[in-house]
Amino acid sequence: MEELRNTTSQAKLKEQIFSDATPRTTVSFYRYHAIENPHEFRDELFVNLNELNVLGRVYIAREGINAQISVPTENFERFKNYLYSYAFLDGIRLNVAVEDDGKSFWVLNVKVRKKIVADGIEDESFTMERKGEYVCAKEFNELTENPETIVVDMRNYYEYEVGHFETALEVPSDTFREQLPMAVEMLQDKKDKPVIMYCTGGIRCEKASAYLMHNGFTKVFHLEGGIIEYARQVKEKNLENKFRGKNFVFDSRLGEQISDDVISNCHQCGEKCDTHRNCENRACHLLFIQCENCHHKFQGCCGENCQRIFNLPAKEQKELRRGQHEEKETFNNSQKLFRARFFDVRNK
Repeated sequence: MEELRNTTSQAKLKEQIFSDATPRTTVSFYRYHAIENPHEFRDELFVNLNELNVLGRVYIAREGINAQISVPTENFERFKNYLYSYAFLDGIRLNVAVEDDGKSFWVLNVKVRKKIVADGIEDESFTMERKGEYVCAKEFNELTENPETIVVDMRNYYEYEVGHFETALEVPSDTFREQLPMAVEMLQDKKDKPVIMYCTGGIRCEKASAYLMHNGFTKVFHLEGGIIEYARQVKEKNLENKFRGKNFVFDSRLGEQISDDVISNCHQCGEKCDTHRNCENRACHLLFIQCENCHHKFQGCCGENCQRIFNLPAKEQKELRRGQHEEKETFNNSQKLFRARFFDVRNK
């Protein structure tokens, strides 16, 4: 059976959403739960979400569900009731975006994957049944007052760069699968210390907490709902905000401002800046931080070479993209390569 999917072009869908004034609410949610037939559940979900005009991405795996979506605000209650109609999703926490213009997504993608978050774990004895203890924003703040507590950021380095909790330990990596063994190694001599893990919405730090428990750590906690829920509770309950800067998000917004602090720098000139962009050279599309001045100077490109390519006729750009496997230094989309090409302003 052919998989149900949206057949309208991405360009057309993007044009439609940006011209549509319908108020939309951006939410994310996840749950680790055994799903016996992911493909069947995927098609059922696609049909019902599509009917409610939901946009975004949903990943289904045998281990559970992970979603970042936007819903027409007028359909939000219907969407919530539909979601809660599944026993394992009944009452699931929905992380509502902190800053939202309703344009975060323009297409609905529901995909079946091996894992809802790629972890690289091949140990068959690992299980999500034994994991760290949830903490809310108030409990997180209280735990961090203890000088013995270790706060660990389980996000990629480009997320940590623009915003993180005070005293948080960075596990510098491009991927979550790399971070898990790195975190164990970095904390090897602190297995009896209280460790709090956090991420954007909770899905990565929940698995990371289980992985640490699996590796002999005894006092592991993780921030329920991640930074998104923390920010909501801080505002709602008038708590001290211990997060500094911006929370990177994986949709077209690329960030939500959690505090007024700007803790990162433009990757090209070194000025204070926390605006992520993708390089306008389609063969590069590198994610990097760029201030307004450099955005104008380089036409949204990550450097002079990409700017030169960006200004070539479309036909020539297409020909160059065909040769990108040979021109790795020009077209490589790696964040690590970008750091090698430009000075590391974080260490200035």
